[in-house]
Amino acid sequence: MRAARLIRMVLLLQSRPSMTAAELARELEVSERTVTRDAQALSEAGVPVYAERGRTGGYRLVGGYRTRLTGLARGEAEALFLSGVPGALRDMGLEDAASAARLKVSAALLPSLRDAPRTAAQRFHLDAPGWFREPRTPPLLPAVAEAVWDDRRIAARYRRGDREVVRELEPYGLVLKAGVWYLCARAAEGGASGAAGPGGGAPGAADPAGGGQDAGVPPDGGADDRGSLGGGASGGGAPGGGPEGREAAEGRAPGAGAPGGGGGFRVYRIDRFTAVGPGGEDGGAGGGAGRGGRFARDEGFDLPAFWAERAAGFARSLLRTRIVVRLSPQGVRALPHAVDAPAAREALEGAGPPDAAGWVTVTLPVESEEVAHAQVRGLGPEAEVLEPGPLRERLARDARRIADLYGG
Repeated sequence: MRAARLIRMVLLLQSRPSMTAAELARELEVSERTVTRDAQALSEAGVPVYAERGRTGGYRLVGGYRTRLTGLARGEAEALFLSGVPGALRDMGLEDAASAARLKVSAALLPSLRDAPRTAAQRFHLDAPGWFREPRTPPLLPAVAEAVWDDRRIAARYRRGDREVVRELEPYGLVLKAGVWYLCARAAEGGASGAAGPGGGAPGAADPAGGGQDAGVPPDGGADDRGSLGGGASGGGAPGGGPEGREAAEGRAPGAGAPGGGGGFRVYRIDRFTAVGPGGEDGGAGGGAGRGGRFARDEGFDLPAFWAERAAGFARSLLRTRIVVRLSPQGVRALPHAVDAPAAREALEGAGPPDAAGWVTVTLPVESEEVAHAQVRGLGPEAEVLEPGPLRERLARDARRIADLYGG
């Protein structure tokens, strides 16, 4: 621990002309007394650390001294490529590795370039979570992330409705979508498969849900669990859902035939894991110590392509109903803001020519008549539903109530 801190101190001094004891203490998260002792230890070890006393004093390296300890470790190099998403690094437990990597890169830069990290941070900031939703880090994310990095199987207990199932998984990749973490994984051959009660326990009887229904059944019993990929009014399900819900709930093999080697892969919301342990021969989903057995990674698996296909399929699977709507010119402009983007795009691309008043008739894909009611109502007098009849009658009743309310 102290050796790592001493190296970090040398790299800090190498990347800046000088630093005060208070600045070093803050960076190293130690006391100023500890900084003084560490500087003395470095000096005794032959590192030319010079201490200047007084109000403008501090510590610096003499004579342009440069350490050769700037080679990146594997974990640091991997973390460096994620350094633009500090929140994600922190969630996965990689913040220290990324900090060390940035220090090594800064120490290796020419003096004229050493302000690059500061100037970049002043000009670019990524805030990934969606509006009006407090991001929550799943407590088991670091354990899952470690298994992803190391290509090690995990035995996971996963919440489905009012019960839990146990699965042995080969974790391939993590996705952060609108503040929600997902795991893309493949079920390990011959792995654990069973149901566990809400209190946990070892895998038990065979899961009656069967093959394709593992991942993403809405936690509150809702039908859609669609918040993170949807937009506009939503049906049942918890906000911040994702592409696992519809395909998995209908029993299809999620991701089968998807680009990038997606056959047999599934998507799991990490905040629904209740326990994660080593897979393989080392144990089960009891959250104990140990490391799961390694699996042979399918090098043809393309995480971005797989996720893009899954996300697009999820959006398409929601739009199961069609309604016919007349739109005013203003309604045409407002439609993409009132309904899901894929639905608006499909409707407008298939629109007929405008009538004499400039209105167009479109066939709009919607999730359900209930959702369509809320979406079309948001367009106000700029939209007229022609079909189906029950939806048109419902909106007509709404219009009469509004007229009565305002004395019309």
